[in-house]
Amino acid sequence: MEGSARFLALVKLANVGLVLIWGFAVTFVFVRVLPIAEFQAFLLLVAFGNFTISAEFGLTSIIYARLRRHWLSNGVDDDDGGFRLEEMGVLFLFLGLLVMGASLILLVALAAGWLSTGLPLLFLLFFLSACLNLPALLAKRALAAVDGNFLWEGLDCARRVVTIGLLLAMLAGMDPRLSVALQLIVSVVVIGYAIGHVHRRLAMKRSHWLAFRVGGGHVRAHYLRDIGASAAFTVSDIIAYNAPYFTIALATSDPRPMLVFDFFFKMSRSLSMLVRATVEAALPRITRAYHAGDRVRLRQLLGRALGAAMIFAVGLSALLLLAGNRLFAILFDGRATINRADIILMILALFALTILCVSVYVQAALGRFGELLARSLPFLAGSLASAPLALLLWPGRFDLAFLGFYALTLLIVAGVHLVSLRRLARA
Repeated sequence: MEGSARFLALVKLANVGLVLIWGFAVTFVFVRVLPIAEFQAFLLLVAFGNFTISAEFGLTSIIYARLRRHWLSNGVDDDDGGFRLEEMGVLFLFLGLLVMGASLILLVALAAGWLSTGLPLLFLLFFLSACLNLPALLAKRALAAVDGNFLWEGLDCARRVVTIGLLLAMLAGMDPRLSVALQLIVSVVVIGYAIGHVHRRLAMKRSHWLAFRVGGGHVRAHYLRDIGASAAFTVSDIIAYNAPYFTIALATSDPRPMLVFDFFFKMSRSLSMLVRATVEAALPRITRAYHAGDRVRLRQLLGRALGAAMIFAVGLSALLLLAGNRLFAILFDGRATINRADIILMILALFALTILCVSVYVQAALGRFGELLARSLPFLAGSLASAPLALLLWPGRFDLAFLGFYALTLLIVAGVHLVSLRRLARA
């Protein structure tokens, strides 16, 4: 099952579905069990949790790329800059300090009244539960690097099913604090088992996890550049995807452009999750071909990954053409409308985004963070400039002009990534 890209893709897509359900269930349940003022504070907590998770700056991708190369070379790296088992302990230390620091900030915010709530224990438990996605991501990447994709997806699917059940149990009368505490325990057990499996498969010793001086020295000596490039790329990516919310707000008080962009943003997030699941299913073969220097096989696999990802783009585009107006009206309670020109521009942007996502996921898995950083800058510039250019050149149709410039940005960036993928296949 681990060797079947198709089977892995199905399992990963099932997990994506559970993630989407879990995200919906959080809002669905807490808006019903909390007073409205508490729920508004809870949304701020969720936003802070998302920010904390983003602050790992792609380090788990770095560890995947290095550990995957180490695994495929049967533990013999080309030079002394190769992967060392002590790196795992250093990364866990960093993630632990990140969670502790964020938790301390949350406690100060609760104590000072900056985040006003009558349920501080519930908020703290939920925040810790959300932050467990950091070690969960490390467990996922580490298991994937040592050909344990199927094991992780099975464990994570089970975790999601149980946590969704515990969420819904609140509606049946379970104390929210007990529900979240049990979710926390379930996540710790699943992540602990996954990390334990990595420990056994790599024949690690307990001392490897605690050798922070040795591991930290190796990290400092050999891949600070990767960390810097990955962190810069992550920051650039976050800003590029979210900047239009702020630039649109500065450019106009008309709510329609913001609603149209938010609709596209939600479609793009759904598409990127589906594409990621598809690409991750192909990564074991892609990384193996790349590190073996098999260019013919690599080109074939990259073509298949792009083709499979495009299927989702086609499906989502068809959905927008057939029911985009209705979806938009339902989502925003009929407060604005969307026209065919908006939908066509969204479809063009989604196809471009598909190429961009495939390139980013593949090249991050291969440790090409410097390449990704260089190619993220045009996207950042175009994202920041789209609203000002629309206001300057076509203020009467700002909404359409903005979407046009944003789609053009994505098409240009997609072309840049296609060139990068072509060079990768010939390397």
